[in-house]
Amino acid sequence: MRIAVAGATGRIGALTVRALERERHEVVRISRSLGVDLLTGEGLDAALVGVDALVDATNSPAMERSSAVEQLGTMTRNLLAAEERAGVRHHVLLSIVGIQRIDGNAHYAGKREQERLVAEGPIPWTVVPATQFHDFAEMVAGWTERDGAATIAPLLVRPVAPADVAEVLAEVATDRPQGRHPDLAGPETQDLVDMARRTLRARGRQVRLVPTWSGVFGTEMSGEALLPGENARIAPTTFEQWLTEQAAATR
Repeated sequence: MRIAVAGATGRIGALTVRALERERHEVVRISRSLGVDLLTGEGLDAALVGVDALVDATNSPAMERSSAVEQLGTMTRNLLAAEERAGVRHHVLLSIVGIQRIDGNAHYAGKREQERLVAEGPIPWTVVPATQFHDFAEMVAGWTERDGAATIAPLLVRPVAPADVAEVLAEVATDRPQGRHPDLAGPETQDLVDMARRTLRARGRQVRLVPTWSGVFGTEMSGEALLPGENARIAPTTFEQWLTEQAAATR
C-alpha cells in the first residue's frame, strides 16, 4: 500500500514510518521540513497522489485554547480536503484517551476539534486514542523545573511506549476504517510523580519534586480521568522495561 504519514519527522510519525516500511509499504512523509505545509495546504495535493491511507500523527506546541483549536482544526481540514481530491480511502488520527472528560486543557480542546472534523468529514476514518507516553512525566517536570525543583500533579496514568503506538497506527492504516478504535494503553497504572522520580533517577539527575494541583494540570484530571476504558487494547511494553532502556542509554 501507499500510505502517507503526516507529522513524519516527529517522534510517533517517524516510528510509524519505520513500522510501515518494515512491512514493505510505500510511505509518503508529510512534514513542513519536507516541503508540505499543513497550515496552508502547500504541497499536499502533490504528496497525496496515489495514496491509499493517511496517518495523522501531527501535534501542536503548548498554546492558548483558541489557538490550539484553530491550528489543529486548520491542519485537519486541509488534510481532509486534499485527501478527498486525491481519493484517499482511510484517514487514521492519533488522539488521546480521556479528552472528552477534560474541558480546561487547551491541547485537548484542539484534539477534540480534530476528532469532530474527522468524524464529520468525507473520508472513512479511524481514531486511535492513546494514553500518555512513558516519557510524559519527565517532560512535565521539565516544564516547571527551576533551581533543582519541579512541581508536578499526582496524575494517575497508564503509560504506553511510543513504539507500541506506532505499531498499532501502522496496523490500523493497512486495515479497513473502524470508526473509533478501542483506547490504547500500557500494561500498568502509574502515578505521575513516581514516574518522574524514577525517570530522573534513571538519567542520573537529582530534582526535588513537589506534588501539587496548582501547576500545569488541574483537579479535573485527577482520579481515573486519564485512564483507559474497560475494553482497552493493552500494549506490551511496561514502564519498567522502558526505564531499564533509559538507564542503559545513560551509562
